[in-house]
Amino acid sequence: MSHNHKHNDSCGHHNIEPDAEIQASELDAGGKSLADALRISFAVLKIVMVVLIVLFFSSGVFTVGPDERAMVLRFGKIRGDTTAKRILNSGLHWAIPYPIEDVIKFPGKNTIERVSVDTFWYDETNKYARGGLNPVTDGYCITRNDTVADLKAGDDYNIVHSKWLLTYRIADCELFFKNIKVKPAPAGQNYIDVLAESVDPLLKAMACDSIVAAMVNFSIDEAIKSDAQISAEVQRLLQKKLDSIESGIDIDSMQITQITWPRQVDDAFVGSIKASNEADKTIRQAKGYAQSKINEAGGIDIINVFSDPNTTEKQLEDYLANASGQVRQTIAEARAYRTKVVESAKANADYLAKLLPEYRKRPKLVLARIYQDAIEEVLSNTQETIIAQPSSGIKNTEFRLMVNRDPKIEKEKGKTQN
Repeated sequence: MSHNHKHNDSCGHHNIEPDAEIQASELDAGGKSLADALRISFAVLKIVMVVLIVLFFSSGVFTVGPDERAMVLRFGKIRGDTTAKRILNSGLHWAIPYPIEDVIKFPGKNTIERVSVDTFWYDETNKYARGGLNPVTDGYCITRNDTVADLKAGDDYNIVHSKWLLTYRIADCELFFKNIKVKPAPAGQNYIDVLAESVDPLLKAMACDSIVAAMVNFSIDEAIKSDAQISAEVQRLLQKKLDSIESGIDIDSMQITQITWPRQVDDAFVGSIKASNEADKTIRQAKGYAQSKINEAGGIDIINVFSDPNTTEKQLEDYLANASGQVRQTIAEARAYRTKVVESAKANADYLAKLLPEYRKRPKLVLARIYQDAIEEVLSNTQETIIAQPSSGIKNTEFRLMVNRDPKIEKEKGKTQN
């Protein structure tokens, strides 16, 4: 039995060794294949990682347009230690991709932005023309108070409706970014796309405060004429407010695009403007007439000389000798007229002196003679004379006169006038 057992053991030993060798060889081939596969996978993974890294960093390349500026934020802080490095101008630039660094773009330094300010304009949807002003829907601002003599107490304030156009530039991107809050840009938009939505309401509010503060220093006439000083004052006040908060915004202009008085008092304002224009016209005509007369008189200097009671005759003669021809002619005519009046007065005096003895003797006859001479003088140049003298004792007499009953009279008049 032992022999058989040993035989069986030997037979079993001979059967196991070939199977183990086969399994070992198979394991070596599988491990080799797995190792090769892993090696290839790691190589491919390395290539993919290199490609991803290259793509990641290349995605940080960005372009700033010719009408743009940009800043790079690294973890929320502006990158760069100098202004030239912090503010990027047009061209190709690079930044570490988000979320490490973020690119913020701004309009160019010379890019003009516009904001319309219609807060002080009336409600155009309301069709009434003569109703009262509604302060809830109608915008307006108050002009300077003008003292009116007819008012017993207080002063007269006026209101106007106006539209404005504000133009501005972002001069300092860094100050603007730090001090002006701009809402986050939604997906698909950037900082420059949502900038106006946040800045325009701020500028409108500050512009309205400046307009109210400035308009009270000007009269309604200056406002209606859109005086340039009004726009300049509003711009100054608005710029001062923006500088006080270090906004980085420069106001380019502040202009009145439309301005008018309240519609409810249109007739009164039209009449007032018409009267004012007539007054200005009359004043200009009067000044022109006065200046022409002064020039005709030889200038203001000669007028002052003649008005001065301390001027001597010699000084007057000297001024007259140097005066213009018009002045000398006027003075000569005045002197001739003076001589004529004096001589006429003397002649009348002599005539009355001679007539006085006769008048004392026969006053009625003298008066009748004077009356007759006067009538003859008056009627000497008439073309047709009608004398009607009622008879005594006749009452209720009707007298009718046909004027120009003879057509020849009109013809004679025309010839005489020609």
